[in-house]
Formats: sequence, C-alpha cells, structure tokens
Amino acid sequence: MAGYENIKDKGFDKRTTEELRIIASNGGKASGETRRRKADFRKTLNMLLTAEIDSKEWKPVLEALGVECTLESALLMAQIKEAMKGNTKAAYFVAQYAGQSDKPHEDIRNKEADTELKQARKEAVKKQDDVDSTEVQIASYLDKLEEAMKDEPK
Repeated sequence: MAGYENIKDKGFDKRTTEELRIIASNGGKASGETRRRKADFRKTLNMLLTAEIDSKEWKPVLEALGVECTLESALLMAQIKEAMKGNTKAAYFVAQYAGQSDKPHEDIRNKEADTELKQARKEAVKKQDDVDSTEVQIASYLDKLEEAMKDEPK
C-alpha cells in the first residue's frame, strides 16, 4: 500500500525541510555506493569468466570444439552436460542463455498485439474526448450567439 499511511507514524511529517534534505542526501549517497559496488562486482565477474583455464577435464573438450578455454566456456559446457543427464534446471539455464524462450513465439506475438490494441483504444478514447470537448465548446458558442441574436432589436 503506497501513500501517507505508510509513513505517518515515522515522523516525516514533523521534520523540517533541512532534515528531509539531509535524509534524502544520505539515501542518494547510499544508493550511489550500492550501484558502484554492483558495477564493480559485474566487472570482476566478467574478468574472471574470461580468464583462461587449464583444466584436464575441460580443456581438451573445448579445444576439440574450437572454443576458447575460458571459465565461462567451461561453465556453459558443464551446464550442457548436466542438461543432457536430465537436469531440467540446467536445461532451462542453457535454453535461457542461448536466447530461447520458455514461451512459444505465438504467445509473445499475442502479447505484443494486445499491447498495440490497448494503446490504439487509449488513443481513440483520447481523440473522442477531444472531439467531445470541441463539440461542447461549439454548442456553447452557438447558444451564446442565439441569445445575442434574440436580444438584438429588429
């Protein structure tokens, strides 16, 4: 539930503008630190995944396939091996990262079509509201004109 009810007893409604500014500033700083920490984590992970391996188990297999002998390649090969043993989570992982979706293309197209239809309906309603507004303005103008014509001497 969003809104005032969530914060009414937390004292935010009794704080000064300066206090609220300090709280917001501290939140922004913490958010920035978290964002930088996550970015550093991704950089480190990518660096480790692209590091070459010298595994007796995986290096000959990867070289035979003509694939780079990196940790990333070995991990993917291990997932494929597990999927071939019947591990459905590994199969899902391989399918997901191979760009395959668990939903048929027809479902995806239907969802896109529904979104387009909703957008078209929204635009049609907006245009109709504009037309209705214009019609009301014209009717009001005509009523005033008619009143003015009645008041004129003949």
